[in-house]
Amino acid sequence: MASVGPSAASTQPALPSGPAVFKTIPYAFILPEILCGTWVWILVAGTSVSQPLLQGWVMYVSLTSCLISLLLLLSYLLGFHRNSENWKVLDSLYHGATAILYMSAAVLQANATINSEFSTNAPLNYQLNSAASFFAFLTTFLYILHAFSIYYQ
Repeated sequence: MASVGPSAASTQPALPSGPAVFKTIPYAFILPEILCGTWVWILVAGTSVSQPLLQGWVMYVSLTSCLISLLLLLSYLLGFHRNSENWKVLDSLYHGATAILYMSAAVLQANATINSEFSTNAPLNYQLNSAASFFAFLTTFLYILHAFSIYYQ
């Protein structure tokens, strides 16, 4: 009969703290998520918003996700998790839910890109919206990758 004592629990990998966060998968994805998400809301803010409801959702998702991910990164850097397994669950749920929200924002941004092709000041708005769509889908991919990496860890 296999024992389930303290030695079995110690085989779980420790959550990183400090600079080790940037060297450990999936936690190393947090900084690229923040940077790509920041590009999304900067690029959307740089356009003349033709569809405020659609691009308002894109701005809300990208800005909120950037701020929450930044807080999560700071909590890992400062070691607030104290190596608790609950942080893995929280991290996985957050990144999974954010991936779904980001996918909806990326699709709406792609729709705004298509609609901006024939609007006034079309070349600049189309290029900014295209770049925002690219970064929105890239950020979605990073959040999905992060969520599944934690789940399969």
